[in-house]
Amino acid sequence: MLNGAVLVLLVPALFAGLLLLVKPERLAARLNCVGSALTLAAALSLIVSRPQSGPTLLVDDFNVYLVVLTAFVGFTTSLFSAGYIADEVRSGRLTPLRLRFYHAMFQAFLFTMLLALLANNLGLLWVAVEGATLTTVLMVSLYRTPAAIEAAWKYFILCGVGIALALFGTILMYLAAQPVLGSGAAGMTWTELLEVAAEVDPRILNLAFIFLLVGYGTKVGLAPLNAWLPDAHAEGPTPISAVLSGLLLNVALYAVLRFKMLLAANGAAMAPGVLMTVMGLGTLLLAALMLYRRRDVKRFFAYSSIEQMGIITFAFGLGGPLANFAGLLHMALHSLTKSAIFFAVGHAIHAKGSQRIADITGLTVSHPALGWSLLLGIVAIAGLPPFGLFMSEWMIVSGTVGASPWLALPLVLGLLLGFGALILRAQSLCFGAPAGDSRPLQASLAPIYVHLLLVAAIGLWMPAPLVAWFHSVARLLG
Repeated sequence: MLNGAVLVLLVPALFAGLLLLVKPERLAARLNCVGSALTLAAALSLIVSRPQSGPTLLVDDFNVYLVVLTAFVGFTTSLFSAGYIADEVRSGRLTPLRLRFYHAMFQAFLFTMLLALLANNLGLLWVAVEGATLTTVLMVSLYRTPAAIEAAWKYFILCGVGIALALFGTILMYLAAQPVLGSGAAGMTWTELLEVAAEVDPRILNLAFIFLLVGYGTKVGLAPLNAWLPDAHAEGPTPISAVLSGLLLNVALYAVLRFKMLLAANGAAMAPGVLMTVMGLGTLLLAALMLYRRRDVKRFFAYSSIEQMGIITFAFGLGGPLANFAGLLHMALHSLTKSAIFFAVGHAIHAKGSQRIADITGLTVSHPALGWSLLLGIVAIAGLPPFGLFMSEWMIVSGTVGASPWLALPLVLGLLLGFGALILRAQSLCFGAPAGDSRPLQASLAPIYVHLLLVAAIGLWMPAPLVAWFHSVARLLG
């Protein structure tokens, strides 16, 4: 009988192949939703029945939490995608052939992300992240416009450089493990490496982590290698923006955190938190400032994603029980909130016929349900109560004041800069006289409501099992 981890990978892989062969548009969209729903069911089964880890696949509290989150956001995005992509076909932006390709690549993208999360082999992790890069490059260029091809090319080049650096870091990690574990698969198996991390040469371990942090950090969107992310969001289909911000950035950061755990287990190695804190804080400040000059709504929220990943990276760099707990919580809540925002933005772009912020105003007047949903999403990502991001940001600031008070000032400055930009844009997007077209909406807003309800519910009350789960993962992170 197949265990849950294998099913989580098998379902999207099979549906990716199936969707390449399906021609009717509605059937393809429905099959995409069915495949995503079955993947979510398989992911949820890992909570109830945890299969034993092996040399290829690893299942523990850390990746189960992210596997479930990835499968859930993948499912809700497939529901949003069904209506969104149908409208793109009606408008002539997509042909039936490209539509088939889109649905197949969506499932392939889910497969590669889930494989990266479940991989116990460092080489397999790298291959999965590289696979996720290639599938998203193809989807970013889906419209085949000059701007879309340019964005895909920039994404491919910058992330290709990053993934090459991560490959070199992976090779160095294997080199460091060889004297202890010998040649063979054991030197590439994360669970084996963790057991002997204290015996590994710390100098090679330090060098490997630097390459891995910069390499996978490129995929996270950490400064200064974040230039690909706004272009990819602006030119690709909006559902891809939702999974890029909500899922792929998490997967890349997950890879960094796995390697951080190896350094934490070696007392002679450098403290990896210093590098992560510096990169996270720099990313937060840069992205918060850049928010004020964006005129494209998808680019604006892309920089908001960069800002949020800076906050999360800073929290994990700070370390300790409180900061790790807050980082895990912020990671989950950002995924739910930002994907909901991109769902709303996608509907707004179709309603107004433009991505320019100047053309998308007065949504609460022209499209009240959509306008108020987008406003709530922006309020949530800005870190205002009662939404859960207020609680996670408060814990990060509190942990910073307790551990390194001198870092609290630039951290709070970055948060306030980002808050000001978000509230400023919320006023223009949601209020005032409507601008541009006002086409009626033909898609459901249910995925937005579900995400925002979850974020608000966690902000008001966190179930005890969820708190215990996050505490367990925070201890794993050191």
